[in-house]
Amino acid sequence: MRLRRAREAQDEPVPASARRFEAFGRVMAALASEAEFIESCRDLTWWRGADHSWHISWRDGPYASEVVTLLARQVREPGLDAGLVSVAGPCSPSSAVLDVMGVRFELLAIDPMGRARVGTRPGFWRLAEALDTTRRTNARQPWEELLGG
Repeated sequence: MRLRRAREAQDEPVPASARRFEAFGRVMAALASEAEFIESCRDLTWWRGADHSWHISWRDGPYASEVVTLLARQVREPGLDAGLVSVAGPCSPSSAVLDVMGVRFELLAIDPMGRARVGTRPGFWRLAEALDTTRRTNARQPWEELLGG
């Protein structure tokens, strides 16, 4: 009896608001999995649109088209090869419109630099470099500069 109830519960449609927040959570988890994305963006903001879509914007950092590629690669259903992300509108270096699990996402990159230029930008502080204690050089280590040593 309990097994049948569990199957019936799986067949019930997910409320629309729950689907929107699940899609948003998956997108944000995918973005957080790429440390370079988070570190290179300034003013990363998000808000829910009037039509229950999500809007995500950032300054500097990767192009919107690069974020689309990242999300298509990262947002997947566990155990299945099918992706949950599809392009739903125009996609350019500065903006993109996506469908993630049936929820519309609008991405806006303000003054993007692209992922290739982010790592080469002078003065760009990278957490991975700051924590790498295995790299020995005559120059001070980034973590030494950070700690003032």
